[in-house]
Amino acid sequence: MVSTPLIKLSTEPSRSQGFLQKVAELRAQGVGEHISLPQLVVCGDQSAGKSSVLEGITGIPFPRNDGVCTKFATEITLSHSNSDKTEIKASIIPHNGRSADEKAKFDSHKWDLKDFTELPKIISQVGIIMGIRGYGDIESGPAFGEDTLSIQVSGNTGLHLTVVDLPGLIAVANKEQTENDVKLVEALVDKYIKSPRTIIIAIVQATNDIANQRIIQKAQEVDTLGERTIGVITKPDLINRGTEKRIALLSRNEDTTRLQRGFFIVKSPAPKDLDNGDLSAAERRKLETDFFASPPWNEQHLDHSKVGTVLLTTYLQNVLDEHIEKELPNVQDEIRKLLEDTEAKILALGPERGTISEMRTFLTTVSLKFHDLCNQSLDGNYARHGGLFFQDQENRVRSQIHISNNTFAREMRLNGAKWSSLVAFDETGTEDSHSGRTSTKVDVNDLAKSWIVETYRRTRGCELQGTHNAVLLAELFHQQSTPWLGIAQAHLLKVYQCIYNFSKKCLGDVLKDDQILRKMYPEVHDSLAKTLEKAKDELNRLWGDELRFPMTYNHYYSDNIQKARRDGLSDLVINTVRGVTEAELGSRVKDRYIYEASLQHSLCSAKIVVDMEAQACNEATESLRSYYKVAMKTFIDNVCRQVIERHIVADLSKVLSPVNITMFSDEKVMRLVSESEHSQKRRVELRALKEKLESGLMALM
Repeated sequence: MVSTPLIKLSTEPSRSQGFLQKVAELRAQGVGEHISLPQLVVCGDQSAGKSSVLEGITGIPFPRNDGVCTKFATEITLSHSNSDKTEIKASIIPHNGRSADEKAKFDSHKWDLKDFTELPKIISQVGIIMGIRGYGDIESGPAFGEDTLSIQVSGNTGLHLTVVDLPGLIAVANKEQTENDVKLVEALVDKYIKSPRTIIIAIVQATNDIANQRIIQKAQEVDTLGERTIGVITKPDLINRGTEKRIALLSRNEDTTRLQRGFFIVKSPAPKDLDNGDLSAAERRKLETDFFASPPWNEQHLDHSKVGTVLLTTYLQNVLDEHIEKELPNVQDEIRKLLEDTEAKILALGPERGTISEMRTFLTTVSLKFHDLCNQSLDGNYARHGGLFFQDQENRVRSQIHISNNTFAREMRLNGAKWSSLVAFDETGTEDSHSGRTSTKVDVNDLAKSWIVETYRRTRGCELQGTHNAVLLAELFHQQSTPWLGIAQAHLLKVYQCIYNFSKKCLGDVLKDDQILRKMYPEVHDSLAKTLEKAKDELNRLWGDELRFPMTYNHYYSDNIQKARRDGLSDLVINTVRGVTEAELGSRVKDRYIYEASLQHSLCSAKIVVDMEAQACNEATESLRSYYKVAMKTFIDNVCRQVIERHIVADLSKVLSPVNITMFSDEKVMRLVSESEHSQKRRVELRALKEKLESGLMALM
């Protein structure tokens, strides 16, 4: 049972008692550990009288010796019920920086108090557990703790709220309180007061200049509208006589420092008032009332609506009611969002995998999703996925392959020939054209001509003068096409890298567990590496075919030869007519028959090639040019179809085939997808959080 009676915040029923009950239920469900809930926070400078004000609000008698209660945050949760029995429980809430072992250690320490006389002993034990200097035999370490002592009081309290007493802000570091202690306390205070759901009870000591008390400045920084800050002036009995007017001016909110909600002025019992033990609530109120009703305070024109702890508590109850009514819809929205995020994280962990059967089912499901997503990308069906995956252009594999193949074909046309002067392609990769026909007027430079002549001489056999054998065309073509293999190999590696990158992203999309991903990547890589080796073998076979004697049944080759000869004859006629016309037009032509005879004689005698070696080389050049074009187009298509498509693309969806999964040994399945201890623990934590959030939403319905 509680030996000290509690002081209720209001003697009248709270107008939002239902909302207060809902907040209490949220705290009971543990939602407050993840989402900030409406609460009161008592904060100020060291020794400003925070704990005394807190005692006046809650009725809980905190220890007064050496300020031990303010070495760490103390969170007091008051829950009202109709039970005559009052339960007091204490526990430690570790800060986020604690290790798992430390959190487990703290969780093992819980206390059930018979009454508040046990509180000093509990606070001392908590200080030792937190490792705070000055408690027990601890002589080193921090002087303040980031952990929180939680005191939960349930019973006929008339209250549904949480009040937090924070360590006081330290003005200057000293031997007892280091610079790190100063920063720690400041960070702790900032963390609490920054929450928009915290009502800041800013304690200012009457004996200190308001301008030197940082809590007001901090409150104004985080509460710019002034809706959450309530000033409380303490220790008016300790000021120098004659300074009452200055304090009264501040309490009426008429001083240079003003708050939107103004200041309350209270007086806590002096040490001499407690010589005979704790005072009852009625005795505390009488002492405070008599103090302000006596000179010189009864002469200071105080705002009597803001004088004393009783009026402060009533005001706080009203403010808290309004605050809760305003914030609960936002709390509900945050719970829903956190619940959605939690469910997504649970989903990302995948189903439980406690048995080998569950593991194999899980792996098969992943492979089916991978197979489906690969096929969508290869089929160009980018709209079916419905997510963000295909918004990344690199994940559109079919599109990327088309782009790469086109780049490869252009590279072959522009840079595939050892002697580019022997190939009639313009910069766009199309055949050079003139007047609707394929041009054979390619400027064959001297080096290329010398190469052809040298090769002709080296390959001479029993053929007649002015002709060439098949060996010449073979050697010319083999040397002319030497860049092909390098270009094709570079294209193969480029496409493979594209496929490899896609497979990793695809696997990451269907499998959210990072630990399993790290194990699965090598599996996928090994499978893709095998397809690359097959593709390389296929490319080498294609290249081996090109190293054989030239062979084609494509009529395009003979068409090119005929066109080349026709174009050569056409050029001869044009040049001959131009020459004769220029010669004859210089004098008057009296007889057209004489002109025609001259033209006929020129045409009949124009094409006489005396150099039979040049004739053979010219014919070989035209044959090489015609065959090269046919062979290059065939090679481009074969690389794209038989190397890229057959081995790299077609096998993509098979790298994690459901059929292959069935052949995995149990040991391999366990190695790949067994659930780690961390994952199991994480699943338990997320499910517990999900239950809390769902219960919290139900409480708000």
